[in-house]
Amino acid sequence: MCLSIPGKLIEITNELDKTFRAGKVSFDGVVKGVNLSLVPEARVGDYVLVHVGVAISTVDEDEAQKTFDLLKQLGELNEINPESD
Repeated sequence: MCLSIPGKLIEITNELDKTFRAGKVSFDGVVKGVNLSLVPEARVGDYVLVHVGVAISTVDEDEAQKTFDLLKQLGELNEINPESD
């Protein structure tokens, strides 16, 4: 099963051009580096769905929060914060 996690884009850290970019995404306070190449429209403050370190789409903030809350309830977020084990 393919699982993507919603997070908030908090910083663009590397930008070779409009396509090849990287940034930092916050997943409820856990910050990870993410490849932004598939979402050239994403801007700081946007919510993105991330799968294996790559943002695959942008999402509405309300939808992102609903999805994140559901994943927390299901216990599916342990991998993003290994210190919580």
